[in-house]
Amino acid sequence: MKNIAILGTGMVGNTIGTKLVSLGYKVKMGSRTANNDKAVAWANSNGMLASNGTFAEAAAFGDIVFNCTSGQVSLEALQLAGHENLQGKILVDLANPLDFSKGMPPSLTVCNTDSLGEVIQRQFTDVKVVKTLNTLNCQLMVNPGMLTNAGSLFICGNDAEAKALIKSLLQQFGWEKIIDLGDISASRGTEQLLPVWVRLMSTMGTPMFNFDIVQ
Repeated sequence: MKNIAILGTGMVGNTIGTKLVSLGYKVKMGSRTANNDKAVAWANSNGMLASNGTFAEAAAFGDIVFNCTSGQVSLEALQLAGHENLQGKILVDLANPLDFSKGMPPSLTVCNTDSLGEVIQRQFTDVKVVKTLNTLNCQLMVNPGMLTNAGSLFICGNDAEAKALIKSLLQQFGWEKIIDLGDISASRGTEQLLPVWVRLMSTMGTPMFNFDIVQ
């Protein structure tokens, strides 16, 4: 069973990391400092399979790395993780390039002809970037059964084997309807769903919903 790194100590990182530990994976949560309070608390509450350290220590530990950082700081976090620690590995990118500087709703810092997923792939050419889980609430990411109809989950990336491995991991989360959108440029589409998602959350008064593709 592969070791997994989580970059980021927020709700997304906490939720993904806790789920992976429950599935029996060894998980190290990374942050800017070795003794980040949130990371230490998470590790202490998740038993022997959970640990914490710096971004670099986590990336070195993980066979698979989950980017659960805020999209505005993802590139900095990955630089701190280190090219040498990420080389040849699968990087699951959950981040969205949301800009809240002018309040709600947020805009996108990169869109239309580019995406955060593509930017990451260009800067880390020897990393297998897989974009997924970025179009829904973190609770639903790991427990789609919370909805009567779980809906659709999107995945994209340049490496077919990497996508297949992550798809099998997502199935362990409970996902059945996973749609492969193709190469990493499809991140443009999934990231641009976020302005719609934010509007829906405001209108519906809850983040507990998902998109579904029907034919």
